[in-house]
Amino acid sequence: MPDTLTVDALRDGVALLTLRRPEKLNAMSWEMVQEILDALDEIRRTPTTRVVVLTGEGRGFCSGIDIGQGDAVGTNGDLFSVYRRQELVASLATTLRNLPQPVIAAVNGPASGGGMAMALACDVRLCSPQARFNAAFVRIGLSGGDIGVSHMLPRIVGLGMASELMLTGRQVDADEALRIGLANRICAADRLLDDAADLALEIAANSPFGIFMTKQVLQRNVDATSLEAAIELENRTQILATRTEDMAEALAAFTQKRPASFTGR
Repeated sequence: MPDTLTVDALRDGVALLTLRRPEKLNAMSWEMVQEILDALDEIRRTPTTRVVVLTGEGRGFCSGIDIGQGDAVGTNGDLFSVYRRQELVASLATTLRNLPQPVIAAVNGPASGGGMAMALACDVRLCSPQARFNAAFVRIGLSGGDIGVSHMLPRIVGLGMASELMLTGRQVDADEALRIGLANRICAADRLLDDAADLALEIAANSPFGIFMTKQVLQRNVDATSLEAAIELENRTQILATRTEDMAEALAAFTQKRPASFTGR
């Protein structure tokens, strides 16, 4: 079993992935990075898991890479080894984005550097009043662009605000995060996981293929070259969905005013 995270059932069909290095505000060791990727790969291959909730134990969501570990930022290692390690941590963003299941970040405290990147890579961000975000990389002499932040942040908050946050590395509290669109909503700290679970179940009430395609279309079409290109992808998705048994069941349930019973086919 991994030492730095756990995967539990939060609700039926909802997996709770909890980062567990609370004494370090869940800062990521290199072992933890690999364990997160392994856990996400297992979730990907588990069709009964419909939605994932990502959070941190204790006071923090994730304070980024643990700069207290040996050669944390790769100043001493050989170039190829350090680059491969950089690719590994950066794959956290692409793995979360490409996961077929939607991911809800339950941001219970500081989300800095790589922790902010993981929150950005999630599909929805719910925050407690204690949540804090910052693109910390620039504060330690690195570029503000790391782990996909330079791609994801401007698409969430706009280029001007992203520029300010990435150039300064300043902290964004929960209220500001909500105002600029970084957070979807603020939840009471003692309700954060319950609210995330409620949202997850609301998502999971829809068909597995429909949710998978919706996430995929959103991720592709946010960068579509034109409205026409976006619509072409939507058209293909819709026609594919009509071939599923679950689409027929969803339509019947809607017509008969009853809950749908999906099989994933």
